[in-house]
Amino acid sequence: MSFEELWPEYEKKMKAGGKESESAAAISAFRYNFKVLTSGESTMIPESQLEPVATLPDLEALKITEDPGLLKETVVLKLNGGLGTGMGLDKAKSLLQVTDGNSFLDLIAKQVEWMKKTYNMPDLKFMLMNSFSTSADTLAALGKYSALGTGDDLEFVQNKAPKVTAKGLKPAEWPADPSHEWCPPGHGDLYPAMLGSGTLDRLLAKGVKYMFVSNSDNLGATLDLKLLTHFAQSGAPFLMEVAARTDADKKGGHLATLKGGGLTLRESAQCPKEDEKAFQDTSKYRYFNTNNLWVHLGKLKELFDQNAGALPLPVMKNDKTVDPRDKASTKVIQLETAMGAAISCFAGAQAIQIPRSRFAPVKKTDDLLALRSDAYRLTEDFRIELIPERNGVPPLVKLDDMYKFVDRMETLIPRGPPSLKDCVSLKIEGPMEFDPGAVIQGKVVFRNRFCPFTSGTKVIAPRVYRNEIVDL
Repeated sequence: MSFEELWPEYEKKMKAGGKESESAAAISAFRYNFKVLTSGESTMIPESQLEPVATLPDLEALKITEDPGLLKETVVLKLNGGLGTGMGLDKAKSLLQVTDGNSFLDLIAKQVEWMKKTYNMPDLKFMLMNSFSTSADTLAALGKYSALGTGDDLEFVQNKAPKVTAKGLKPAEWPADPSHEWCPPGHGDLYPAMLGSGTLDRLLAKGVKYMFVSNSDNLGATLDLKLLTHFAQSGAPFLMEVAARTDADKKGGHLATLKGGGLTLRESAQCPKEDEKAFQDTSKYRYFNTNNLWVHLGKLKELFDQNAGALPLPVMKNDKTVDPRDKASTKVIQLETAMGAAISCFAGAQAIQIPRSRFAPVKKTDDLLALRSDAYRLTEDFRIELIPERNGVPPLVKLDDMYKFVDRMETLIPRGPPSLKDCVSLKIEGPMEFDPGAVIQGKVVFRNRFCPFTSGTKVIAPRVYRNEIVDL
């Protein structure tokens, strides 16, 4: 069936789907994505279309006089739509305790308060893009930080999109649980959600020109006045913060130059299998997107107007089953976009290399254990960053799958994590726990392969472990 035959059913479903799907912006965004799918157009970005990015400006080398006056024209926005289900949580991931009794949200709120106080800017604007799943818990947790704002001044909610049946491309149906018929459309939904909720127009009406947006689980990403001043002076409509790729980053997306001109972002889901080797070559594609982005809101509004209310973001196909817990249920396609991919939509978009200190995300319990260790520090402005001795390279932690949930990880470090400040890599195989005072240096593996979890946990004694495999 053609797009024209299929579309009316989707439009009807979205208009009846409630607040998160009924706006003209949400419908326009999904319409664009669905049209790409039905056209048969490839959603891949092959190697033949790309060139590596040679060099970029380096934040640390810039000589700039900071302009605090720009803060009154700026909004700080955090993406906060994710549940920490992959880490065993059933609430907003940002409610997870990180360090010294502080959750992600606590530290974000304290970062904003620090900026307001330091720059005498009590009206500095802060917002969250929540999801239906995270909104109530998040607002309750932030209630003690009244200076952050309330209502539409504090949050807007991301959209939802219909799942597409893989066979026939009709809207997926699942009467047993109709919520499974919908999916989040990726963080590229930031832009239509801002438009459809009225947030973009409200911010522009208040004289806000610049938006700094980042993920709520990246505590290194704060509003940097030097970066803001650079962005404002550059006149660019869009600026992406990128960092140098290491082996730990090679499977993630990378920045590239399109052979036709302009910067673009290629995610792993957009890489043909035959190009995987080039994709993972960190000496060729040297930069990755940190998802710390700067957007000129006036230029964003113009781009919507030029494209009939839908940004032409590259579309990614995610193959799933309609009920994610039932692998025998109907096969579906989830259409998603990435917010960083907007770099290819804005003429004159730029990128800048930043130090690794502005990138400290937590995607798995591996990351959380490292973040709680002495390889990181909490700064006076409430950022969590790698200690200088790490030279921007985080320790590579790989935990046994039995520790993928937070409550189980806590049994590994019941009295705190080991020292990782001189650790290259740490691998845990099997059940065990650290005694206080264990120090990991270089590459270390701890193995307890032959001890079932129920028969007693092995204890890692307090001493220095350096470049060794330890059988407990």
